[in-house]
Order: sequence, then structure tokens, then C-alpha cells
Amino acid sequence: MLRLLAAWLLGTVLALGASDPVRAQAQAEASKAINFQFTDINGRTIRLSDYRGKWVLVNFWAPWCPLCWAEVPVLNDLNKRKDFVVIGIGLDYGPDENIVRETAMRHNLDFHAIVAGGARRNPDSPFRQVGPVDFYPTSYLYDPNGEIVMFIPGQIRLQNLNTFIRSWYAKNSRAAAEEPAAAAAADAKEEAAKARPAAVQPTPPQRPRRTGN
Repeated sequence: MLRLLAAWLLGTVLALGASDPVRAQAQAEASKAINFQFTDINGRTIRLSDYRGKWVLVNFWAPWCPLCWAEVPVLNDLNKRKDFVVIGIGLDYGPDENIVRETAMRHNLDFHAIVAGGARRNPDSPFRQVGPVDFYPTSYLYDPNGEIVMFIPGQIRLQNLNTFIRSWYAKNSRAAAEEPAAAAAADAKEEAAKARPAAVQPTPPQRPRRTGN
């Protein structure tokens, strides 16, 4: 629940048009996501762990949703990037799964994978491995480490998405650079302590010995 709440807060800021990545990151506490596993309309198994090192966008849509098609060109372009994977999941289309395939073809969804996800009320619906879907479109973004870092209710705004990704790389590049520097400093301190000669304890003064007659 904490993971979903943090992602929801971040996505709400971005969906409403916030362009400040610092503000957005401050509201996100990304955590390890479920390693989802889906079967796409071609029978392929789709796992989050298969895309380690890439951004993964899971986009939920419904065949009857006109707003979903407005963002298709953006999603298609994202999926063409070498560092990006877009997975589209159709929901709430009725008993015929062919509708998902036909809709994807009609609206030119050129995604990495298309999944027929059944109805949201189904206990095994794919969205239960990702996060809440209250309306369409809804998207979730996973970073290259496999963590949910963005919840996007409504259409994707490419500028906000790219701003966030740039800030993510900047933040993680700094962390990667600071970690070895801190380790090197700690090692140097330890080596210096080993090389330092042990302190010599002063010898207490000796009392003169009394001699008897």
C-alpha cells in the first residue's frame, strides 16, 4: 500500500502538469515492485525481470476509450527507444479477447506487447500485479532497476515524462559517483589508523626504596 500511495502521489503531481522534477521526486518513495508476469496476445510470457536496465511503461486502456488513442503516437515513439519498453493491457472489453487484437490493430498500437487483461473485477486481472486502474488511460512507469517510480492517471505528457527521466539519471549518477568516493575515504581513514604508531604510555615515577639498618 505504501508503494502504491507513493506512486499515486508522484503521478498525481505529474498528471496535473507539475514540471518540477525535484518536487516530483520528493513525493515519491519508490520501492521494489512485483515482478509481474503476463501472457500477451501472441502467447509470449512477459516478465518485468526480463527488461532489467530499461524503462518499462505499462499502459492500461479499454477498447471503448477515445482518450486512450490520443496518446498512441507518443507511446509508439517511446517504444522505439532502445532503453524503453511499452506494454499495453486492454481491459473491460467483454468476453471476446479478439476485440483486444482488433482494437490494437485499428489504432496502430506499435507496442512491445499487447495483453488481453479481462475485466477489472476478475481476481486474476493483470492490473492486480501493477496497481489501481480507476479510469482509462492509466499508466505505470518502472525505472531500470525494476521499481515503480511514476503513476500516470490520464494521458501521458511526454515533456513531463522526459523531465522526470533526466532528473532520475542525474540523481542516480550522483549517487553512483558518491558511493565509491565515500568508500575510498573510509578505506583511507582505516589505512591511516593502521599506520599510526601506537601511543607510548608514560612510565610512572618509581618511589625510592627504603633500606634497613
